[in-house]
Amino acid sequence: MHLFYTADIEPHHTVFLLHEEESKHAIRVLRLQTGDVIHLVDGRGGLYETEIIDPHPKRTSLKVLHVQTQFGIQPYHLHMVVAPTKNMDRLEWFLEKATEIGVQEFTPIICEHSERKEVKVERLEKVAISAMKQSLKAYLPQVNPAIPFNRFLQQIAGKDFSKGIAHCVDSEKKYISNAFQPKANYLLLIGPEGDFSEKEISQALDAGFIPISLGEARLRTETAALAAVLEISLLNR
Repeated sequence: MHLFYTADIEPHHTVFLLHEEESKHAIRVLRLQTGDVIHLVDGRGGLYETEIIDPHPKRTSLKVLHVQTQFGIQPYHLHMVVAPTKNMDRLEWFLEKATEIGVQEFTPIICEHSERKEVKVERLEKVAISAMKQSLKAYLPQVNPAIPFNRFLQQIAGKDFSKGIAHCVDSEKKYISNAFQPKANYLLLIGPEGDFSEKEISQALDAGFIPISLGEARLRTETAALAAVLEISLLNR
């Protein structure tokens, strides 16, 4: 299946003009021709089966044959809030794999012990788009700008989530499978390489976050975040 991403297409469209970047890839790289069938996703759950009617390398014209909405929808909403790693490749790796498994929203959070304070959202969005296409998904995770820890807690105050925080301080913790129910809205906090500060942990607990355990091993930030995504996915099978 040849899969392309475009946010512009709508279910009522009968014909559609593919933008230049995707047109070039379809015609110049894949060498597709008139009559070939390709699929589009809009990042909102729409899967569109289309036929090429004009294989132009800058503006390929398509006829929409069939539309499927809510393609591959998952019965939960997972918002991962992760402190950026010093090496951005590791954060990008996490977002790629999390998109393939299933995550609906991602927010980089700046903590007291964070070594990286800036994140390029545009780059992360490209990683998510590529992973969505590779894994044949129709939902694109929402990638938010980086935000300081305190401001994030203020932002989500009063919102209905099953909230968990993973940290390394010795305390009573629950496994995700014991802490949360399936088919819910989840919000999980994963700290930086130096862990959350004691103050941040206290603030999160005061905000209703449950301390969660991801096992006995001390995990890297991106590994811990991916383990949490996997556990939520398994909880909802």
